[in-house]
Amino acid sequence: MNPPAAAPLARPPLALSIASFVSSFDRFAVSPMIVLIAADLGVSLSASVAAASGYYLAYGLTQPLWGVLSDRLGRVRVMRLALYGAAVAGAASALMPVLAALVVARVVTGACFGAVIPTSLTYVGDTVAPAVRQRALTDLMAAAALGTALATGLGGAVAGLVDWRVAFTVPAACALVCALGLRTLPEPPRAAGTGQGVAGYLGMVLRHRWALLVFGLAFTEGAIMLGAMPFLATALQHDGLAAAVAGLAITAYGLGLWAFSRLVKRVSVRWPAPVLMLVGGTQLCAGFALVSLHVSVPAVAVTALLLGGGWSFLHSSLQTWATSILPQARGTTIAFFAGALFVGSAVASWAAGPLAEHGRYGLLFGIAAAAAVPLTAVAAVTRRRYGALAAEGAHSG
Repeated sequence: MNPPAAAPLARPPLALSIASFVSSFDRFAVSPMIVLIAADLGVSLSASVAAASGYYLAYGLTQPLWGVLSDRLGRVRVMRLALYGAAVAGAASALMPVLAALVVARVVTGACFGAVIPTSLTYVGDTVAPAVRQRALTDLMAAAALGTALATGLGGAVAGLVDWRVAFTVPAACALVCALGLRTLPEPPRAAGTGQGVAGYLGMVLRHRWALLVFGLAFTEGAIMLGAMPFLATALQHDGLAAAVAGLAITAYGLGLWAFSRLVKRVSVRWPAPVLMLVGGTQLCAGFALVSLHVSVPAVAVTALLLGGGWSFLHSSLQTWATSILPQARGTTIAFFAGALFVGSAVASWAAGPLAEHGRYGLLFGIAAAAAVPLTAVAAVTRRRYGALAAEGAHSG
């Protein structure tokens, strides 16, 4: 017997929040472990970065597939299948004896965990009214933030004090529990126009100029934020700091993300989206600019805190925008949005590897700070234009 259709909601279901927590934990746990993995497997730092960049790349490239599948098969079914796959691949990651095998296992894990947060966002888009949707999305972001905070703190501590392989085992076990727990979550109603073929969904999304713009912004945000942030921990370790201490310094990101997401939930009903984007982009630029000047535990902690704020304000606004563009193909739209985000992060982390290898962290973070300026300006201006056109359309209608 199928679960009943989902009723309109004001906040995301607890099961989605837990799954988002686990997905974020797995995604960020590897950052403080890169140096330890390189040492244990006898490879260079730039080579070991492939364990992270391969994960992000698979996470991003599989998004269109997950989006189309969720539009055709249902949100909950896709999430459960993906979580089962993540559990198996995550457990395999902890057993891999050489870097190549580890990268393959992490690629598969990233591909599977890649379905969780985008499909959760789509579920919120399907079940929460637009007027309060950003508040609901910030609830989901807060759960992901806690996963991030624990991953960067506990991931480095566990890897440094016990073994880095243990940090891959925990989210794998949690993914299995989440897959079982989602059995009773009802499927949401979907907008008219669903049920068509794969080509129909893809064509609908890829011909929409506003959707393409938002995907471009997501790619750039991912390159700046997710591409550069993993190197905060390695920058500290480059100066001889233990992985556990470096991981604890990055924990400020998750804590900042959680705290600022609470603030965004309050002010989003009064501040327009372009203002939220400006606030977030300013924090993003300031954070990377600070650490480009000097790398130390206090500087990295403050930067991580500012990046949490930047992500809360800027990214949640972009997410909300993405959920409203094409309701009839929301799953595919969100999937491309997330795909662009993580492909951007994978490309940037790969490109930044040689800079990190030679200890040129000031230049690496300086590039990220400079790139945040045009990102913020374009996002705020185009979002204002989109809102004006939407208001004109509603008025004329």
